[in-house]
Amino acid sequence: MKRRKVKHYSGIGGQAVLEGVMMKNKDMYAVAVRKPNGEIAVEIDEYHGLAYGSKLLSIPFVRGIFVFIDSLILGLKSLNFSSSFYEEAPEKPSKLDEELDVVSGGHEDTFLMVVTTIVSFLFAIGLFMVLPYALSEVLGKYIRNESVIAIIEGVLRIVIFILYILLISCMKDIRRLFQYHGAEHKCINCIEKGRPLTVKNVKKSSRLHKRCGSSFILFVMVISIILFFFIRVDSYALRVLIRILLIPVISGISYEIIRLAGRTEFFLVRLISAPGLWLQKLTTKEPDDDMIEVAIRSVEAVFDWKEFLKDSFGYEIDDSWLKDDEETDE
Repeated sequence: MKRRKVKHYSGIGGQAVLEGVMMKNKDMYAVAVRKPNGEIAVEIDEYHGLAYGSKLLSIPFVRGIFVFIDSLILGLKSLNFSSSFYEEAPEKPSKLDEELDVVSGGHEDTFLMVVTTIVSFLFAIGLFMVLPYALSEVLGKYIRNESVIAIIEGVLRIVIFILYILLISCMKDIRRLFQYHGAEHKCINCIEKGRPLTVKNVKKSSRLHKRCGSSFILFVMVISIILFFFIRVDSYALRVLIRILLIPVISGISYEIIRLAGRTEFFLVRLISAPGLWLQKLTTKEPDDDMIEVAIRSVEAVFDWKEFLKDSFGYEIDDSWLKDDEETDE
């Protein structure tokens, strides 16, 4: 079958979870997880988001703020589902568990998810926002040029992030998470390149994708360098506060850039997307066949890729062709 080089936007996206992949298509999402016994569990649900039905989602630079928050919430829900298959045998509730149950009104899981989100957010702010600023302030004692210090702060932020990625990638569980991340990207690239979604075709697809969250984070850091470059206030506390308050603005701008990157192959867009793709060489790894199978199950639970190929590329795929294609790879 003739392969076409053109790439079409599918609208689906996702993330890696513990031993699995979450895929989202419009309001529907699915989490496919490889259970300890080797079976694949799939949960399909609907998620509308904080601004569902609101005109805010049609306003450029504003909608990105809500998309960012929704992705965090849905990501945690998906992680909770995947981790539930790998929890240790339940023990007798401790006094702390009983107190949490009382405080949360019987919704301990939801309460813990909210607390985890807040703690993670504060950790990220401290590590990637406050720490680079504090280090740049130390260097400011020796470098009197504020513009140079602002650039150094941004560079430090990126360096700290890359070192963080390199450090956690040494962990076995994180490496497997990065492999599932690669499987997620390869599935999306496979169908957006017009190839039938089979293990054989997914393996041949790229594990890098311009709409990746890793690219989004890098855009956030680069845009923060530009914005913070123009912030000149004397108060240390006020400068930190402004950096935190600008996070929604930076997220909104970054979302518009990555949204554009996923919809066009224009040379300039490819150019600004390149650093994010380079970063993905760290945050994605090549998956094995079992991981790809899990990712395919997640895609097929919420997305009719056969109809997509028919509408976007003009050809139909039947089950007999898929079977023959898989057999030739064995």
